[in-house]
Amino acid sequence: MRLATFNILHGRHPGDDHVDPALLAAAVRELDADVLALQEVDRNLARSAHADLTKVAAEAMGAVDHRFVAALDGSPGATWTAATGDEQPDAAGYGIALLSRHPVRAWQVVRLAPPPVRTPMWFRGSRLPTLVRDEPRVAVAAEVESPLGCLTIVNTHLSFLRPWNRWQLHQVVTAVAAARRPLVLMGDLNMGPAPAASMTGMRPLAAHRTFPVGDPAEQIDHVLADGALTAQRSAAPRLPLSDHRALVVDLG
Repeated sequence: MRLATFNILHGRHPGDDHVDPALLAAAVRELDADVLALQEVDRNLARSAHADLTKVAAEAMGAVDHRFVAALDGSPGATWTAATGDEQPDAAGYGIALLSRHPVRAWQVVRLAPPPVRTPMWFRGSRLPTLVRDEPRVAVAAEVESPLGCLTIVNTHLSFLRPWNRWQLHQVVTAVAAARRPLVLMGDLNMGPAPAASMTGMRPLAAHRTFPVGDPAEQIDHVLADGALTAQRSAAPRLPLSDHRALVVDLG
């Protein structure tokens, strides 16, 4: 059974900012995942050709169940608001998606607040910090009926601000504490392997640098497990879109 996580940068090629939904479909077919976690996913936005990128990916991989969960409602450059889950099915939005070739018994959504105030952040080449504000984040969990038995699989994309992403990760782990095991946590956690493992108490199933895409310097995308799961193989393939590499794990 193959798991994959991929921050798709709303389907954009990092070199020319072009979005082609057909390119996303080809990348998803190449990953050939049974369960796929996507981050930075657009729905009905002009910058991604008004496509429903979750639907594009679902059709490409042959998913029988999938769920897009918006973190933001609206359009970039116009009005972004925090998504609540009460939006219309075709509303413009931006968030994450979880897709499965195997049936999903139940879904759980965890909404993660942004920092309440602007946070200082140091950028390369700058002597002084810049005050930045982050957006709301979200996690989605699915109870999947897989060939390996029933698994809980969680997808999330956490803040780039530290220590706020640590607080968000704690919120996610707490929210799924009672979920069925084995449990797999996937996604762009915006932190390295050591804090990801120590804060969750979970085992990493893959150790590959994933960002930036051309010559990766760090691993901020993860597949972590709680329970009796074994990785037979893992990889971080470069695909023709995004500024991240995907992370793929084959379970035994």
